[in-house]
Amino acid sequence: MGKHFAPGPQEKRFAAYMDGLAQAAGHADRATPLKLYCAGLLLPGERKSVEPMAARLAPDKVRRMHQSLHHVVADAPWSDEAVLAEVRRYTLTAMRQKGPVQAWIVDDTGFPKKGTHSVGVARQYCGQVGKQENCRVAVSLSVSTEQASLPITWRLYLPHEWADDGARRKQAGIPKEIQFATKPAIALEQIRAAVEQGVPQAPVVADAGYGTDTQFREALGELDLPYVVGIMSSVSVWKPGQAPLSKTKWQGMGRPSKLLPRDSDHKPMAVKELAHGLPASTWKTVTWRQGTKQSLRSRFAAVRVRPAHRDYWRSEPHPEEWLLMEWPGGEAEPTKYWLSTLPADTKLRDLVRLAKQRWIIERDYQELKQELGLGHFEGRGWRGFHHHATLCIAAYGFLIAERSRFSPSARAGQLQLPAPKLPRDFQPRGSPRPGRAA
Repeated sequence: MGKHFAPGPQEKRFAAYMDGLAQAAGHADRATPLKLYCAGLLLPGERKSVEPMAARLAPDKVRRMHQSLHHVVADAPWSDEAVLAEVRRYTLTAMRQKGPVQAWIVDDTGFPKKGTHSVGVARQYCGQVGKQENCRVAVSLSVSTEQASLPITWRLYLPHEWADDGARRKQAGIPKEIQFATKPAIALEQIRAAVEQGVPQAPVVADAGYGTDTQFREALGELDLPYVVGIMSSVSVWKPGQAPLSKTKWQGMGRPSKLLPRDSDHKPMAVKELAHGLPASTWKTVTWRQGTKQSLRSRFAAVRVRPAHRDYWRSEPHPEEWLLMEWPGGEAEPTKYWLSTLPADTKLRDLVRLAKQRWIIERDYQELKQELGLGHFEGRGWRGFHHHATLCIAAYGFLIAERSRFSPSARAGQLQLPAPKLPRDFQPRGSPRPGRAA
């Protein structure tokens, strides 16, 4: 009996997974195109926009398939949150068989984009190219075990020139409830939703774009979520063992002061200044990841400090936290800093491993972009951008589950999914070379 009539185990698992996603998307007529879209993302091919996927999926009926795929991703009003919740349920079940959730990782990623009409595109910092560039940026929250991670929520960052422009909003179909929000504010919204949804909790890890924001850190504390977050070298703290001055004793005249005083002889310092003043013996070499060819190690120091940002407007000092610093050998000064609310008895190597857990997200984005076409969607609207990302994450979730349960080497383009042959003369838009499927 041929494969069409006797699907293999992987194909059966994929079909069952797709059934769950289709049910989450609602409305039966979305089921087939949604399944096909995810299959198209996982099939071989360099370009994962609608047209080349339609050709790979239905080479004899490209136009009809194109219309079906375009409608489900650009127009159909299904819930990204509902589908991502099903992705999370399926994939986390597999991930946790290999170990517990270790971190919630906040990050953002950029997509260079020409023109000004695609939703969210503006001149802003783009991590992919490491400089200011015409691009759009999305904020994500991922859940990570030691070996695997999965983005569980995703949202486009809207610069003011988009959020405040009624005509552009209408043309791109931006929902009314979406207003301007900073990236840390978007991340906090995602984190609060994850708490409400009962996602297995773990310390929050983020880079300095988030951790330098005092309100971001304080909000995590209010949610009882410990963190290890990057900060800029200019962030101020009190020296180890020091705290703000005690409130001035009331002399019986005027209102008693409720705020913490400072004077020229007793003030905090930048973490960079503190790091330079530490004894050489404070710095220890720590290996945070073992590699088959090369292990990753550097020099670190960790001390207990109190953050000082605007504590002169507070009636009580900030609690003590860990200040973790990295000073690689051969560098003239420390290169990275983190604040952490992990317990006071946490070992240095455990602080370092968690701070460095963000590496796993770089791996995710690399695969999502290069193999699953995360940045290939050619539409301009809000709904299409998010639907495409959701289905890319859904396809990636299946790969992560396969690696966790069955096939450690599973990759896009190498799965046991049926794929018809392309017409020899087919050349999709965006193809880098004539006659080659992109």
